[in-house]
Amino acid sequence: MSPRPLPRPAPPSFSGRLHDPRTATAVGRLLGAAVAVCFLTGVVSHYLQQPPGWLADRLPGRPVWGYRLSQGLHVASGLAAIPLLLAKLWAVYPRLFVWPPVRSARHALERLSVAVLVATAVFQLFTGLLNIVEWYPWPFSFVPVHFAVAWVLAGSVLLHVAVKAPDIRAHWSRRSAGTLALPDEDAADRRSLLLAVGAAAGAVTVTTVGQAFTPLRSLDLLAPRHPDVGPQGVPVNRTAAAARVTGASLRGWRLEVLGPRPYELSLPRLASLPQTEATLPIACVEGWSVSARWGGVRVRDLLERAGAPAGAAVRVVSLEARGAYRVMEMGGEYADDPLTLLALRLNGQVLSADHGFPARIIAPNRPGVLQTKWVTRLEVL
Repeated sequence: MSPRPLPRPAPPSFSGRLHDPRTATAVGRLLGAAVAVCFLTGVVSHYLQQPPGWLADRLPGRPVWGYRLSQGLHVASGLAAIPLLLAKLWAVYPRLFVWPPVRSARHALERLSVAVLVATAVFQLFTGLLNIVEWYPWPFSFVPVHFAVAWVLAGSVLLHVAVKAPDIRAHWSRRSAGTLALPDEDAADRRSLLLAVGAAAGAVTVTTVGQAFTPLRSLDLLAPRHPDVGPQGVPVNRTAAAARVTGASLRGWRLEVLGPRPYELSLPRLASLPQTEATLPIACVEGWSVSARWGGVRVRDLLERAGAPAGAAVRVVSLEARGAYRVMEMGGEYADDPLTLLALRLNGQVLSADHGFPARIIAPNRPGVLQTKWVTRLEVL
């Protein structure tokens, strides 16, 4: 008996009524707003972390909470964009199976632009989410790749909006011509869908934004950090153990200040200098931030004693054995700021080892990765 032929697979069939341009446009507006906020705040974050030479001495220290706000918005908008992107892909995915797949050169370019848009959006949100939890299962450096792909995503969004402008215009509002041409019976279901998508984005935001917006910290259920949990009431990303800073490496610690008049200070001598206290936030690229009371010696006082001219930049070197931010450079605006401290105390207590004992940098409007811990040397540049 000859074998029966296998049935030919049927092409995908889409029976849902809301895979339409109005749904895609309505969700796309929300997604576009989230992506725009995420992109702009991401650019701010990148240039605060890695400023080009012409900008390094011009970065402002005010407002002191500037980086806390921009990075909090960056992470919050990125997280909110995840359910919005999923809803957008659901609304348009039947178009991935149109036949023939390419009808003209213009159609081929349109589909290629959509492929780039989807790929970069998924990549940015996926890698950004894993960065928040500090898991890096890829072989490349996160910061430069994430920054570069952000520009590709921004460009692909602008190209997509330009190509789809007629459809967007026709379905922008409930009274637009394209929307009015859709079946009336779908309107109620579409509103329900959009409310559900908005509620999902809102729920993700409310349950994570408390890691930066401390009035909502009691609702901080899904974020990997809680602003009140950590040594001395402040979270820690990189511990002394992870940095390989041990009691042996701290034995006989002295601060070395290199400049026209170089000198060294022991910890008791450093603690005997005029002390300043300031309430400043520490804000990390992963999105968490918290204000704390810091006490220590003004960096500008230490540099002046070494003969540094006003506006001089400084290189800060940590005791940690290795790490991308073991050496940090600080522009003249920050170095001269009266709130930039070589901190010795946190919330009235001597710094713990995980917070950078015996001394760390704390400066206004700076990313947490640049608030160097376990400082051993300052070099006037």
